[in-house]
Amino acid sequence: MSTVESLKDAGRVTWKWIKRLILLTILVFISYFLFLIFANYSEGTRTGFVTKISKRGYVFKTFEGELNYGFFSGTANTGKPADNVWYFSVTNSRVAYDVEKASESGRKVTLFYHQKYKALFFRGDTEYLVYQVENAEVAPDTPK
Repeated sequence: MSTVESLKDAGRVTWKWIKRLILLTILVFISYFLFLIFANYSEGTRTGFVTKISKRGYVFKTFEGELNYGFFSGTANTGKPADNVWYFSVTNSRVAYDVEKASESGRKVTLFYHQKYKALFFRGDTEYLVYQVENAEVAPDTPK
């Protein structure tokens, strides 16, 4: 076996491992991206008054809102007043319409949300994605 042939064989083996490494890197990146899209860090509810809802974005339009949950807790150890505003994003236009109507009427609502691991630019500015709105004035379990 000549030196040229052994170098060609070594090059083939090297390129085979480089291709495998590139494929593995692409698969890890796709898996991470799918995890960020579909996995939820937590889910829950927040109750308060919607003070703002707006459609924002250059290419990917999302609805961004603020909920004032209105609990007066005085000042923290830093001497600043407590921040009673919760920022959220809405990707569904029907839910955004419901949030907008709640904002216009001034009624107290409960927002159901999924918290994502990371905010992605095409889904909104926050990690909190609201998927349902309910009127919080009358609890559904309360006898009338």
